[in-house]
Amino acid sequence: MFGLQIINNFIIVIDKISDWVGKICSWSIILLTFLIVFEVISRRVFNSPTIWTYEVITIVFGFHFMLVAAYALLHKSLVSVDLLYSRLSRKTQAIMDIFTYTIFFFPFVIFVFSVGFGNALDSWSILETSSSLFGAPVYITKTVVPLAFGLLLLQGISELLKKVQILVEEAKA
Repeated sequence: MFGLQIINNFIIVIDKISDWVGKICSWSIILLTFLIVFEVISRRVFNSPTIWTYEVITIVFGFHFMLVAAYALLHKSLVSVDLLYSRLSRKTQAIMDIFTYTIFFFPFVIFVFSVGFGNALDSWSILETSSSLFGAPVYITKTVVPLAFGLLLLQGISELLKKVQILVEEAKA
């Protein structure tokens, strides 16, 4: 019973982190909207496009897209094809999820995290900037990849533990 409480607390903490990070990072869409409107007005109304806006828009969008991934997984907002899945029993769904998380999700997420972490370290070591005239700091952007996939890995662990809990509940019944 004590072990189950630890697992429940672990799930709650991970879910709260994903929820909190997702809600905070979702506000970046307001900055993105402001930047796009600013660039459109600068370009179309004043005939004075900027050299930095496109790059900053791309960076902010990448930040937004990447850091809300764990939030999307938590709230089941990711694309799924459930023609067969929705017709399965809760136990069979849990078994299928455990299998697919283990075979597909975790290897992919761990691979991208490790490659992204190495790329971020390399980028920080030289304080890499973009080759554009603006010269945005790329090392900050590259840090978002391992951060996002680390959060996604944690949320995946939480989802996997939830599926294991379903199997434990079904076994007791």
